[in-house]
This record gives sequence, C-alpha cells and structure tokens, in this order.
Amino acid sequence: MRFTTRSMLMALAGSTMLAGAAAAELSGELKIFLDTSNPAPRATMEKMIADFGALHPDLEISTTVIDREAYKTQIRNFLTADSPDVATWYAANRMTPYVNAGLFEDVSDLWAEPEIAENLASTKGAMTIDGKQWGVPYTYYQWGIYYRKDIYEELGLSEPATFDEMKSNCQVIIDSGRACYTIGSKFLWTAGGWFDYLNMRTNGFDFHMALAAGEVTWTDDRVRATFANWRELIDMGAYVENHQNYSWQEALPFMANGEAAAYLMGNFAVAPLREAGLDDDKLDFYQFPAINPDVELAEDAPTDTFHIPANATNKEAAREFLRYVVSADVQTEINNGANLGQLPVNASASVDDDKFLNEGFAMLSSNSPGGVAQFFDRDYPAEMAAEAMQGLQEFMVFPDNLDDILNRLDKVQARVYK
Repeated sequence: MRFTTRSMLMALAGSTMLAGAAAAELSGELKIFLDTSNPAPRATMEKMIADFGALHPDLEISTTVIDREAYKTQIRNFLTADSPDVATWYAANRMTPYVNAGLFEDVSDLWAEPEIAENLASTKGAMTIDGKQWGVPYTYYQWGIYYRKDIYEELGLSEPATFDEMKSNCQVIIDSGRACYTIGSKFLWTAGGWFDYLNMRTNGFDFHMALAAGEVTWTDDRVRATFANWRELIDMGAYVENHQNYSWQEALPFMANGEAAAYLMGNFAVAPLREAGLDDDKLDFYQFPAINPDVELAEDAPTDTFHIPANATNKEAAREFLRYVVSADVQTEINNGANLGQLPVNASASVDDDKFLNEGFAMLSSNSPGGVAQFFDRDYPAEMAAEAMQGLQEFMVFPDNLDDILNRLDKVQARVYK
C-alpha cells in the first residue's frame, strides 16, 4: 500500500526552529520516501519533516510513505528510476547491495563535520563500507531479555549473570509449570535473535561477523559449540511449544498471562506488553548473560537510517535534511516515549525518562565492549539470511537435524559469497 502526501510548507523560517538546527537557503523540490508505515512512526516522521519544512519556506517537500514489506521489494527499482532525494533504509550489511550498485550517495563529507563526527561516533562503523559513510542513522534500539519480575520474585530468582545461572533459573521456572521463554518463530527472524546472542556470547563479536561475512563455514566446530549451547535450552524444554506456528506478536500472551517468564526481543515489545497489563512492577529487563568469560559482551542494536540516493536531484537540500535529522534536539524529540520510543543516535541528545530506554542506553553505552551487531537478517546477505533463518527455526523444532542443516548452509554460503 502506498500513500503520498504533498505539501508546500510556507511558515516563517524561524517560527519552529529547534536549537542547534541551522537554517540554510534551500529551494526546489525535496522528495522523501519513508518505510515508516505504522501509525506512530509515520506521524513522528511527518511531524519532523513538517518542522524541517518550516525552516525552509522556499523548499517544496513531498513525502511518500510505503508499507515496510513492500518497500523492501521496491527500493532497488525506485533508486534506479525516478529516485527520491532521501530514503529510509537500514545500516550495515543491508546497505551493501545498494552501495555496490552505486545507488547510494557517499556522505563522508557530513561525517567529517565536527557536530556529526563527535556525536555520532558510536554508529559510524554501522554506516561505513570501504572506509566511506553512506547515510546517517536516526534511531536504534536494544535487544535483551524482558522478563516477568513478579514471577522471578515468586520463585526466588535473580537476574542471571552467567549461562549456568540462566539455565538453573530456567529449571526452576519449568518446575513451576511454566516455559522459560516465549517465542514466535513463524516468520523466522526471532530465531535469528537467539542465534545472534548465543553465538556472540560463545565465540565473540568478531567471529560472529566473520560468519556473517562468509569467512567461516557453518560446519566449523566453533559454530557447532553455539548450537550445543542452544540445544541445552531446547532439550530442557525452555521454549513455549509450537512456537513455529506463532508470529512474535502472537507469542506475547504467553508472557502476559504468565505461561512463560521471559522474552528475548527488541525494545519494541515493551509497548504491547504494557498494553497487555504488565506494568513496571511486573516487567523488567536484563542483558543476555555471559557464556564464555573470555569474550566481551556484544549486543544487537538494529539501526534505522536515512540515505541520499545517488540519482537524487536536490542533494544540497537532502544533505541539510540529514544534518537536521541527527541534530541533538531532533534526536531527543523523535525518539522520546511519545514518538518512536527508542534510543537517540546523537550522544548529546537526551534519553526519554523511560525505565527500559534508560536501561538500554546504559547497556549499549557502557556495557557492550565487544561491539554492536545490527541483527541476523541485517548483518547477513539477504539470501544467506533467509536460508539460514529457516535452518535456525528447523533446529529449534528438530535439533537432531543439525548436521543436515549445517551442511546445507555451507552449500548456500558457497553460492552466496562466491
């Protein structure tokens, strides 16, 4: 589904100026394509674009909002023909096909500006390919284990710091008649989250990214060690039954009604869990615990991005828009709890006073020394990710199939990375 909004924004340039956002004399048309089709993020983006337009009264801004799944299939076409001036996308490996095809503009000049260089340093790596930067981030969010604090307290459990503690907690939860973890793996990517954490905790961030880059085979003994750790959880009955039949949303009630005690998920799960009746006295969060003490803790923190297509016609205005998006005040505003409810990418921005945003910001800024991954289906090439996630779900349901799964993924890897 495709929605188009055209507007001539003729307000006085200074009327809604946000502190720190510089006004430049811009004119012509600025075409912006968004994949933020859900109501809340769509409203946030449209308000931000309107505020930018008010600073530039001679600029005609047109905004096109495309359903997120449709956007993924259309992006190559619209970057090639009738390109917008700005487009949303994702960081890290998900940029690679469009960078390699010459469809994204090199914006390293923006990253050389002190305001961006100093305040966005933590996300620079995720925006860099071949030593150049190809866009800017506008939001990111933590992953981790959201759990029923009241159930843990009832059972006398504390947040685990090690995998052994995690498993011993799990056994107590199972003995109480509950599953340790809810998950809905129908659309596969949730299984990717479990693999990300188990592999980063078993083998470390650098190894995890080497596997994503096709530099390590799936049949490598170190990968098998990750699956051996995972199998311990599967064999003890840690997960809700029949998870392959549920979407991630359909798995939420198991946690809300107390049939499961925790959920490994992104911070976007907090809102529906709160809506289901779990207030902050019942809902809490912990960082996925250490498995191998010799590797530093690394996290998944998917990052959403803005890019300038190489075929854009108003690149001056597009660059000014990217500067505006990442400015501290705008970052504070669009990521607050009333808007995206996520983490600002600008280090000088303020984090909204929300329990889970604060915990995530503290974790990512001070306790993820190993690195920050983007998430399985963003760090791996699309074809590899699709095949591998099918294998990960299959392993969760039929763990005895591991050898077949790994041999199959080696063949896919040889084809994808050739």
